[in-house]
Amino acid sequence: MHTPPQTLNGPARIRIIALIAMTIMVHIAFCGGRVALSLYAIHQHASTFTVGLVVSLLSVVPMLISVHLGRWTDRVGIARPALISMVGVTVGVLLPAFYESIIVLYVSSLILGSSFMVLHIATNNAVGHASTAQTRTQVFTWLAMGFSISSIGGPVVAGFAIDHVGHARSFVVLALFPLLPLVAFLVLRPAPEPPRVVLDRPADAHVMDLIRDPTLRAVFIASALMSMSWDMFTFMVPVQGTRIGLSASSIGIVMGSFGVATFVVRLFMPLLARHLTEWHVLTFSLSVSAVGYGLFPLFTALPALLAVAFFLGLGLGAAQPMVLSLIHQVAPTGRTGEAIGVRTSFLNSSQTFMPLLLGGMGAAVGMVPAFWAIALIMAMGGIFTGKRGKLEKP
Repeated sequence: MHTPPQTLNGPARIRIIALIAMTIMVHIAFCGGRVALSLYAIHQHASTFTVGLVVSLLSVVPMLISVHLGRWTDRVGIARPALISMVGVTVGVLLPAFYESIIVLYVSSLILGSSFMVLHIATNNAVGHASTAQTRTQVFTWLAMGFSISSIGGPVVAGFAIDHVGHARSFVVLALFPLLPLVAFLVLRPAPEPPRVVLDRPADAHVMDLIRDPTLRAVFIASALMSMSWDMFTFMVPVQGTRIGLSASSIGIVMGSFGVATFVVRLFMPLLARHLTEWHVLTFSLSVSAVGYGLFPLFTALPALLAVAFFLGLGLGAAQPMVLSLIHQVAPTGRTGEAIGVRTSFLNSSQTFMPLLLGGMGAAVGMVPAFWAIALIMAMGGIFTGKRGKLEKP
């Protein structure tokens, strides 16, 4: 159980809020770009497998380098990763505006996913270091609410931009979001952070030390499942929505409904954290995800799809703050960034291979079995976390 969160001091609060605001703007471009890339591929008459490949390329480089990025952020802090990420996301999201080609979508996906992941790891590490054990769940809830806002805004902006200005110009609209904090960063020129001394990290420390730890390993697995469920939603809904005749705006609204639900449930996270363990929340989230994926392909009416998307968002939205809090609780001193990198590598592995698998399945037998396959995986994950929770002391 968690103790009631303490209040952050003024400078720490301002720093965290500014960091979250910057991350929201970049994440809007990432979320919107992910949807726009899928819909642009469909617009170019790509197969379901090709759309899956476009989505999977968002995660392939982060899958390979996340651990190294985590170690790097342990040393250098947030400023340099943030600058690299804002430039990269802007470039990645702009490329399809100038060239209509599936190959360009592949390249854009690689750049966009890799660039955002730099900021994602650095932000999670920085927020954890800027908080204390008593305030960590609170600030990770703030960060998760920020991600909820951008998860709402990105798909909605992308959908309406596509319907009103076309596929290519929608990427120009999305590029404005990372450009704003990038300009602010260049104008304000924050003082560079001194290199961090990574304390208490043995010279022979190896990434397998983290994976061998049973609690951390269970967190990594649960986190990968939650992330897979979240990201498969952003891949499968545009494909399924197009198949049943929804407009880009309607698809964006469905995905926005999911984002609204994640925001709503995160408003109540401080209350949930006082009454439920992290493992209880993870089990709930995976179970809700299983039910939601089982129901989604059974409906074609927009109101029903909005309701199921909202239901899914309530389940998945509760998990992220708990996962990040768990990692900071149990990771060895000085290796939280590395642990976040391992987690990111796990989740990007699922994000790389599952769109290909489900895209191929969708092309071969249709999207209904693909949705139900995800439902089965999530149900098995809920059983796993439920058993793990019984092993942890309350």
